[in-house]
Amino acid sequence: MHEDGNDGGHGDRPGGPRTGLDQPEFLALERELTVLLRRARANQGEMAREVHPDLESAAYGLLVRLEESGQQRATELAAYIGVGKATMSRQLRALETLGLVTRAPDPADGRAWLVELTAEGRSRVGRVRNARRARYAGRLADWNPREVSELARLLHELNRGMER
Repeated sequence: MHEDGNDGGHGDRPGGPRTGLDQPEFLALERELTVLLRRARANQGEMAREVHPDLESAAYGLLVRLEESGQQRATELAAYIGVGKATMSRQLRALETLGLVTRAPDPADGRAWLVELTAEGRSRVGRVRNARRARYAGRLADWNPREVSELARLLHELNRGMER
């Protein structure tokens, strides 16, 4: 082992690479991500109810995706969210019933459906997202804007890495 602690990634494990399981930085990462994800799930439920009292928590992500990306095929939404066609169909029916989305046949492929936010859906989602950003700004008011940008950059890199 090198005296400076740079052992080429082998750690105290003779003959083998370190796996991350024994590294304190990965233990800290796992702990902090667990807390963040637990809070995110709780916040998603609150935000869904702010959009509409009858909105399922899981459907909130669909609305955000539609707001950010515009009209999409139901199959694209299902792939993005990571659910099957049956689940997506059920969620879209519920969103239609609430008046938040509309579906229309895709002119390029009559078997596919295009989904988009209604004006009411766009208004409600926009209001909730603006309120959420205001809460972030309030909670991070004592952070330097460069730190907020760096956090966003690192989270983006983490999300990209998780897609692999």
